[in-house]
Amino acid sequence: MDRKLVIQGRLIAPEDIALIGAALQGPAGSNRTRLSRELCRLWNWRNGAGRLKDMACRSLLLKLEARGYLRLPPRVTASVNALRNRSVGPLEHDQRPMDGPLECLRPIRLEPVPEGTTEALLFQFLLQRYHYLGHRNCVGQNLKYLARDRQGRPLACLLFGAAAWKAAARDQWIGWDTPARQRHLDRVSNNARFMVLPWVKVPHLASHLLGGVAGRLSADWQTSTAIPSICWRPSWKRRVLPALATVRPVGSRRA
Repeated sequence: MDRKLVIQGRLIAPEDIALIGAALQGPAGSNRTRLSRELCRLWNWRNGAGRLKDMACRSLLLKLEARGYLRLPPRVTASVNALRNRSVGPLEHDQRPMDGPLECLRPIRLEPVPEGTTEALLFQFLLQRYHYLGHRNCVGQNLKYLARDRQGRPLACLLFGAAAWKAAARDQWIGWDTPARQRHLDRVSNNARFMVLPWVKVPHLASHLLGGVAGRLSADWQTSTAIPSICWRPSWKRRVLPALATVRPVGSRRA
């Protein structure tokens, strides 16, 4: 390797490749997880909460291997992604049409979905079944919300995840340079999915939900990741929700 690369937002120089090679020859070199954690410690590669960026390091190693710079040890176990991404079997849920005024649904409960719960399974099932992009395993930090009406019926799913390393419209709107983006990107979240269930036809519900989550996302994100979110990027276009004046979409993407 005779030039520097930027992978996973990290500058990789020839001496870094040499460091990885040395780690591969050491005690951590026989296991991919131990190797990525060892490299994170050697590089002091941590997020804003001080946690090792283990998953980012694993992705970096896979990309370096794909480019021929190194050879990783064989997997000790099969990748867990296949299990994480498997479809959830049918789950019972109320599909009675809802088409009245917003007031008929209130108070609406909008709470984070705890991992490993029946609520999390329902959240995954609803997105897999009804969202046009489906739903696979979430990568990195994420936060899920399942909205329910006053009778406990599911209304909508909202998923927030780690921000993309680069997004021209977002970066231009924030106005930060590359060093500032590198320092503060973990404080930005991305609204990866937003879906009102297809049998719910209630005017102003989407705006109501997004306004509600905008008021609590920073605190919930900090509780979940130990890092406050100061900005989030919506996944929809303004013409879809013209009534929501308090949130400014940045860029355009499908979700």
